[in-house]
Amino acid sequence: MYQNKSPRGDSPVSIIGAGIAGAWQALLFAQAGHAVTLHERSDAAMTESTSHWAGGMLAPYCEAEVAEPIISRLGQRSLDIWRRELPDTPFNGSLVVAHARERSDFERFARMTEGHQRLDASGVAQLEPSLDGRFRDALFFPAEGHVEPRRVLPKLHERILAAGGIIKFNSDVSAEDLEGIVIDCRGLSARDGQPELRGVKGEMILIETAEVELSRPVRLIHPRWPLYVIPREDHLFMLGATSIEAEDTGVSVRSALELLGAAYAVHPAFAEARIVEFGSGLRPAFPDNLPRITIDRNKMSVNGLYRHGFLLAPALAELTLAYVKRGQIDNEVMRCA
Repeated sequence: MYQNKSPRGDSPVSIIGAGIAGAWQALLFAQAGHAVTLHERSDAAMTESTSHWAGGMLAPYCEAEVAEPIISRLGQRSLDIWRRELPDTPFNGSLVVAHARERSDFERFARMTEGHQRLDASGVAQLEPSLDGRFRDALFFPAEGHVEPRRVLPKLHERILAAGGIIKFNSDVSAEDLEGIVIDCRGLSARDGQPELRGVKGEMILIETAEVELSRPVRLIHPRWPLYVIPREDHLFMLGATSIEAEDTGVSVRSALELLGAAYAVHPAFAEARIVEFGSGLRPAFPDNLPRITIDRNKMSVNGLYRHGFLLAPALAELTLAYVKRGQIDNEVMRCA
């Protein structure tokens, strides 16, 4: 990192986009004493936001299996910020399991990641009694956590208001319309200025059953993709993991069969679960699948969070604030327009 000339540290701040990236920017800037206005083109339900369809996993150690080191670095920093700002965030860890036929992939996952403990069958049963007898061993990542996006995003909005920020829903503005420091967190809608952005579809299925209880996300090593089962409140579970290079919406029959079949492989009781919802979101990604903070004097853009929105958003907001306050630059993330 190095020091660089930055906008005035006491300037008013306008943020465009109230999804997870914009919400964290607004919260940290408001807490730092800025006059913050957060603009969101949709209504308070945020159903048009990518965040509405996210898994909410805070798993930087697991992501190291496929992601660049910067994801782990920023993600681990984000865990600290989540704990500080929302101390009721569940940090029960995450569990990675596999059946015998995926043994080599399971061992590869273990080699590519760190921060885990190996559990035998009794350890798995002790941690998750519903999985008793289902798996002979597992990898337990105790430092990881998860949030329920549709519950935690309103909490962040409440924190922004409590810190003195203003949120304007149904406010469709552009950076050129606004004075002072402007931070663009529009995701794919920012392609008018960043045409290299693309959408990567992530599909999810929400199911309900009282026959299975889980305290933490469970990843199943899978030949095509690792399914994750994320527990939510009221006996709900989210099934997800697809990353499809397409920008249509909805869930394909192939994906639904894969996700539901893999869930059944985690526990047969999922076969009797009630399907509550199918859905998908388009994750904004640059060609390298890495996040980027672009700086053009007092106009900035935070984008390209790809599959890691809830994991990376707090750390990226901290970096943006450090630039505005002290001119501090993170060379792996920031670039000039």
